[in-house]
Amino acid sequence: MSASYWSSTQRRYWTFTKPELAELRRKLDEQERGLITQYPLPERRLLNIYFNLQIAKLGRRLQSPAVRQQCLATAQVYVRRFYTKVEIRRTNPYLVLATALYLACKVEEQPQHIRHVLGEACHVWPDFNLSDISKIGECEFTLISEMNSQLIIHHPYRSLADLQNSFPLVQDESALAWSVINDSFLTDLPLLHPPHIIAITAMFLAVVLKPSQSTLQVNAAGVSGALQALNNPQAAATPAASSRMRKFVDWLADSSVDMEAVVDCTQELISLYELWETYNEKVCKEQIARFMKARGLDK
Repeated sequence: MSASYWSSTQRRYWTFTKPELAELRRKLDEQERGLITQYPLPERRLLNIYFNLQIAKLGRRLQSPAVRQQCLATAQVYVRRFYTKVEIRRTNPYLVLATALYLACKVEEQPQHIRHVLGEACHVWPDFNLSDISKIGECEFTLISEMNSQLIIHHPYRSLADLQNSFPLVQDESALAWSVINDSFLTDLPLLHPPHIIAITAMFLAVVLKPSQSTLQVNAAGVSGALQALNNPQAAATPAASSRMRKFVDWLADSSVDMEAVVDCTQELISLYELWETYNEKVCKEQIARFMKARGLDK
């Protein structure tokens, strides 16, 4: 296991630029053009939301304190990596989700018995045939193979805790920043940026958005002004900027953080929250079921 992200396989092999990631997906789409045309699916980020919610459902069904958020996050990264190599329409996504969580629990040293995972997966997704333990074993081998046995994931949660040693967040801000990190796994950010950049973005949004809100509601004017401040720290000195935001931007300005990367992460998350309003779980489920049944993947 690599103790540092900077010397990890995650950084060397699984952190891409946006053009690199787009090219990976373009090549995969080119190879599978017939399937893609025949079985249309929702926009990728909407599918990511669906997969995230399904993994969370299975995690809750396992009813174990061992299945902590880090296991769920690792499983989500595995799914994201796997689907850069394999076209989703060639798989049973529910089998992939169950196997990714099973493998993530082992890697995070919080193992779950394979029969337990399989049994709970059958309760979560009763419409799909997941009754054979050997299928999870085979899928686990495929996941490991496609990821070249590079399974250690460095998450932003630890970075968030470390960064708060130099810029402490109040309790509500800290909880909101944790939620933003959870949401980052619904995007491509874990494949695009180091953990500390995602953690700083989460802190930024926690300071800008109202921590008292029960769900993340984007204040467009507030975020726009804050992004201006990130691009131009002098803008944070205007009376319109909150004292808390000015302190945060000053702290960033004194650091060596890549501001462009923070802005990019922020815009990606804001885009996700706006898109989330169009999410329809029923549509995602029906379109996945359509290609699974047509191709016999539900048997």
